Amino acid sequence: MTYRVCFVCTGNICRSPMAESVFRARVAEAGLDGLVEIDSAGTGDWHVGEDADPRTVAVLGKSGYATAHTARVFDRSWFARRDLVIALDSSHLRALRLLAPTPEDARKIRLLRSYAPSAGDDLDVPDPYYGGPDGFDDCLEMVEEASVGLLAAVREAVEGRAT
Repeated sequence: MTYRVCFVCTGNICRSPMAESVFRARVAEAGLDGLVEIDSAGTGDWHVGEDADPRTVAVLGKSGYATAHTARVFDRSWFARRDLVIALDSSHLRALRLLAPTPEDARKIRLLRSYAPSAGDDLDVPDPYYGGPDGFDDCLEMVEEASVGLLAAVREAVEGRAT
C-alpha cells in the first residue's frame, strides 16, 4: 500500500515545491519511490496553475534536483488520501488544523523542521518569496536537513505496513 506525503506552504511556488523535490529525491535514493507518493499544495489560491518560482527552480537545479510543478491549493478532502501532511511553518500548521475534518486527520499534520535535530524550537522554514537568492539557499538547506529525519520516519511507517 502506498504511503502518501503532501508538503504545504502558502502559495505552493517556493517552499512546498522545494520540499517535494528534495524529498522525492531522498525517497528515490532510499529505494522507496514505488512505495511513497509525494506532492505539494498551498493554503491560498494566489498562484494556482503557475510553475514554481524561478528562484526555487534555480536553487533546486543548482543542487541537482529535478522539478516539474504546477501550483494548487490543499483541499480538506485530501486528508482522506494522505498519510502525512507536512506544513512548512506554523501559519500553515494552524490553517491545516482548521481544515482537518477529524481529530485523526489533524494528527497527520506535522511541521517539516520537527524532523530536523538542529531546529530546536525554531520550527518554521521562513518564506523566501520577498527576499533575495540567499533566502532560497537557506530554505533549501533547512529542507534538506529535515528531509533526513522525515525519510527515517516515513521508512519506519512504510516498513510497519509491510509487516
